[in-house]
Amino acid sequence: MSDRQEASEYKEITAVEQDREAIVVAREKGKGALLGTFVRLSGPGWLQSAITLGGGSLAGALYLGVIGGYGLLWVQPLAMIMGIIMLSAISYVTLSTGRRPFAMIKNDLSPVLGWGWAIAVLMANLVWILPQFAMTTAAAQQSIWPSLLGPEGALGDTPSKLIMVVLLATSSIGIVWSYGRGGSGAKMFELILKLMVAVIVLSFFGVIIRLTISGVLNWGEIITGFMPNLSLLANPAATFTPHLNAVDEAFRDVWRNYIVAEQRDVMISAAAVAVGINMTFLMPYALLKRGWDRDFRGLAIFDLSTGMFIPFLLVTGAIVIAAGSQFHTQPAEKPIYREVMASDDTTLEAVIPESALRTRLMAELGAEGWEAMSPDAQKAHIDALPEAEKAMASMLVRRDSFDLARSLEPLIGDRFSQVIFGIGVLGMGLSSAIIIMIINGFVVCEMLGRPGNPWVFRAGAILPVIGASFGPFFWREAAFYLVVPVSVLGMVLLPIAYISFISLMNSPKTLGASMPTGGKRIAGNILMGIATTLASLGSLWSLWNYAQWRGLGAFALFVLLIFVVEFFRRGKTKDA
Repeated sequence: MSDRQEASEYKEITAVEQDREAIVVAREKGKGALLGTFVRLSGPGWLQSAITLGGGSLAGALYLGVIGGYGLLWVQPLAMIMGIIMLSAISYVTLSTGRRPFAMIKNDLSPVLGWGWAIAVLMANLVWILPQFAMTTAAAQQSIWPSLLGPEGALGDTPSKLIMVVLLATSSIGIVWSYGRGGSGAKMFELILKLMVAVIVLSFFGVIIRLTISGVLNWGEIITGFMPNLSLLANPAATFTPHLNAVDEAFRDVWRNYIVAEQRDVMISAAAVAVGINMTFLMPYALLKRGWDRDFRGLAIFDLSTGMFIPFLLVTGAIVIAAGSQFHTQPAEKPIYREVMASDDTTLEAVIPESALRTRLMAELGAEGWEAMSPDAQKAHIDALPEAEKAMASMLVRRDSFDLARSLEPLIGDRFSQVIFGIGVLGMGLSSAIIIMIINGFVVCEMLGRPGNPWVFRAGAILPVIGASFGPFFWREAAFYLVVPVSVLGMVLLPIAYISFISLMNSPKTLGASMPTGGKRIAGNILMGIATTLASLGSLWSLWNYAQWRGLGAFALFVLLIFVVEFFRRGKTKDA
């Protein structure tokens, strides 16, 4: 070990002991002094906030506003509260024991749960980085370059995607490669990313202030929107009612079911990105890296409750409000179908309707009937639809970067809204990608039993970029909408972490004398039980919706495997 490394470690140890002394002294002075000390020492919660306030949360909040207006403002804060409860649990266990969570779950609870958690985090990282690359590429293509260079200055689709993918991959790999060394170049790049994110965040707040002054916003409806309304899982938002009543009664249920399905997917997606399963891995290791222990348990819970929840509530709330005020039940500028022409530009090759319109037409003609029709016949059927149904289809168009950037228009106008939105998305997407890569490095180190090994960490961190580089090329729908199906997968995996954490909090083997007792244990279990139940219901619904009996069968097989492995483990223990 070099003199510089020794000096750095000594400095870190000294800092931790100083923080510990500050907490002890403040606790003796009273709650006011303790609160002030907690505010000063907060840290890991804000690191969690960095990944939470990324591209996924941005897209989730925007689509919540588009599909539900103000009525879905409660979704992300509720999911965040549930996540904070469970992150507080794993923080308490980690700081009480000083042990690494992966080993704790694997050895004290079940190898299936331990490996299931690690593999689930790995899978989530590999898929969650996809929308980060897709969104940032779309932001550059649709918002930044056309606004700065004009339509004639924009590159072709494939070349522009290649350029963006190379820039994103090299930038993220470069930052992660230098992770832990703290070079001035890396710090400067991180500062630039923070400023890019700050620009779009402040812009959304500016939009809310401008719309409030203009009298556009109904704050009574907005405040009501923060009250949970689970009926929206089964019914369209009430604001769709007059538009549904205007369409042909024979197809009204088709539109209603489509809206409900969109609402559910967006709600599940937004909840999943609020506290994703990969974040459950980041928090405890961030605490251990800081050198915190049982004396810091109160600080950790305070840090989560403030550093994560407050910024998240303010930012996502502002985005939902801005999107809801301008897009909800409003026809999109984007057409409801695209005409794909043959190479000679004279013959119609295909008609590609928007998702809602395709669902409606297949309900009337059947999937096979629609596919068997010629492009001209398909176009004729679309053109013949009643205006009320065309309007409904236009309201349900899946907006992309160019459309969503218009949410900033009330503050800074058309051109600058595109530039600012694009820059903010670049900052959010890239910072989220970097943190996802860092988490993946930690996961791979733990799975291979090589914690702290820099080369294993780097190899694990680079792994997600390989698949993410192909994301912008294979996804053909709105690039921002990729976050929705990807996040649904995250919700499927989330209960693995929550079940593990609630089990650790009730494990005498793990916590010993540190296990909560009496009223604290009852209250904690009630809160953790609610969070785990909600996550499990979301997971089971997602499994049924996307895989039906195969999905539920996979879930049952995982549960069975836990019991089978535990049965043989106990048998070996008795024999020994």
